[in-house]
Amino acid sequence: MQFALTPDQEAIREGVVALCSRFDAAYWHERDKAHEFPHDFHAAIAEAGFLGICIPEEYGGSGLGIFEAALMMEAISGSGAGMSGASAIHMNIFGLNPVVVFGSDEQKRRFLPPLVRGEEKACFGVTEPTTGLDTTRLKTRAVKKGDRYIVDGQKVWISTAQVSDRILLLARTTPVDQVKSPADGLSLFYTALDRTRCKVSEIDKMGRAAVDSNEIFFEGYEVPEEDRIGPEGRGFRQILHGMNPERVLIAAEAIGLGRAALGRATEYAKERVVFGRPIGQNQGVQHPLAADWMALEAAWLMVQNAAWRYDQGMDCGPQANAAKYLAAEAGLKACQNAVMTHGGFGYAREYHVERYLREAMIPWIAPVSPNLILCHIAERVLGLPKSY
Repeated sequence: MQFALTPDQEAIREGVVALCSRFDAAYWHERDKAHEFPHDFHAAIAEAGFLGICIPEEYGGSGLGIFEAALMMEAISGSGAGMSGASAIHMNIFGLNPVVVFGSDEQKRRFLPPLVRGEEKACFGVTEPTTGLDTTRLKTRAVKKGDRYIVDGQKVWISTAQVSDRILLLARTTPVDQVKSPADGLSLFYTALDRTRCKVSEIDKMGRAAVDSNEIFFEGYEVPEEDRIGPEGRGFRQILHGMNPERVLIAAEAIGLGRAALGRATEYAKERVVFGRPIGQNQGVQHPLAADWMALEAAWLMVQNAAWRYDQGMDCGPQANAAKYLAAEAGLKACQNAVMTHGGFGYAREYHVERYLREAMIPWIAPVSPNLILCHIAERVLGLPKSY
């Protein structure tokens, strides 16, 4: 069993850290304050070749695994970019895995290189207001008319839809009452997101203001048949190929965010003097930070385990879900303690930890809630009866 990174993996992490050093805390503070997408950061990541880290080499990528992608996303978030930096490229790293696995060669050559080069951005159109995580019950319809599909429906919590060129869209092509299983009859499309033909409304939210979240309303939206990925009606099973990688990557991002918060809290605890001594000399300040370090390290081991298993083609559902749960809990707690270490100054935006705390809610809530992960482990690992 080997716990050390390979020289190539070390080089990836060092390269990402060096790139991120060009985008300091003030940069992310301004992007958050202005609600402005970090286009120059996205362009820098693309120029360095990191956007294609998981894309096969024949389509312009590096052909590396989710393990390497997790190293990259932890480094980005941990640089202080947090979820603002990670979410700017998150979907582009894992989201097109269904296209890589199920797309035709023509589709891969048409879709993947522009994404790798940073010429196009993509968003992920699955979640709906009335179905949440019950994906098989989604209501967006795609009805075939000749050589195209007509899409009607609504999606919600779609990140980067204000700036994306394309959308990976899941829609029902066969009514649920006409299929044997609710998982059947859903089809996956990777198609142009034309904001002149649909309504994209930004959601005013708690954190990560630099990266937009949206509702999208489709009415008579035409999608060419050539943009359908794989056979009609198999979309739900295709989308599953992106779910475990997403859990791994958002777990890595949560750990990076927690480490960034812990780093700021530690430095502040060394420098802040109260009653003639640095507050970091007090065990009441020391112990929560020490516990945070241990929790983040333990969660990181589970992230690496899940990523390695995925890259080896092994079952990794329990590990990916556990990684997301543990990392989100540890990251959130580290951000809370960072604010408390700063005391009243932790509530001030100039110290940055309040932004970290706002952003730490994202991996805690999404893409699957902690309660549903506990249900998954109870049912699938422990063999307990299904509770819902």
